[in-house]
Amino acid sequence: MHRKSVVFWFLAPPMLVIAATSTYPLVFALNSSFRRWQLSRSPTPGEFIGFDNYIRAFNDRFFLNSIKVTAIFTVTSVVLTILIGLGLALILQKPGRLNMFIKTLLIFPFAVSPALKGYTFRFMLNPEYGILDQLLDALFPLSSDLVWLANEFWALFWLAITETYGWAPLIALMFIGALNAIPTEIFEAAKVEGATNWQLFWHITLPLLSPVIIIAILLKTIFSLKMFDQVVTMTGGGPGRATQTLNYYVYQVAFVTLDMGYASALSYLLIIVMSILAYFYVRVLLGKRGV
Repeated sequence: MHRKSVVFWFLAPPMLVIAATSTYPLVFALNSSFRRWQLSRSPTPGEFIGFDNYIRAFNDRFFLNSIKVTAIFTVTSVVLTILIGLGLALILQKPGRLNMFIKTLLIFPFAVSPALKGYTFRFMLNPEYGILDQLLDALFPLSSDLVWLANEFWALFWLAITETYGWAPLIALMFIGALNAIPTEIFEAAKVEGATNWQLFWHITLPLLSPVIIIAILLKTIFSLKMFDQVVTMTGGGPGRATQTLNYYVYQVAFVTLDMGYASALSYLLIIVMSILAYFYVRVLLGKRGV
């Protein structure tokens, strides 16, 4: 009994913090999503309107546009992150001082603040003094008159690159750990049978890495759906609404138009999608560990 009391008193403070900072806001937002609440008119939620806010969402062309933008951004950033991360892992998996030094540096891009990444790429892509813009103009002269962040396609592409820049090195470290866990005897036996490097990769490395790849894809997808910081600091949702992701649209509805009821409904639609992905992520993760 004494041991249970000690456990309770240790768990009570963090549980109270979680309840105050997460549980209560979630419950309050859920209640608000079923009410009409224009913050500029009332400081408290208004009348109960049922599912009207949710129905309104699927008739809102700007919300539908944000879904499309988020989907394109997510697919682009996830594919680039996995491919580049896997390529880096294959290059750096062999032991050596130089590889060890490079692997140590791989964590730094992920450690950079997302908001700072947005400002940095915005500065580097500036058509007047941006070093990345000048480099691209030198390599591709036809792009010399192109203002990258004023073009709908390229603005979204570079937004995905900022996310890839931060995540690909971290994913590479995950893949390196998985590659080092594969027994070398498997590759040696395959080489004796005459397998080429491509066959080794396609028939041995890739299948054995597939559980880690699935985990990486799910994890990266969850974080891509939450994209917000770089949109604020890099594109502001523009040009037009070309980079207006779902999270950024919810922010605008809540804190620009002050329609808190509708914003709460939009938030819960995003929560539902992320909860489904989180469920599969945890399921794959626990399955990989044999739990």
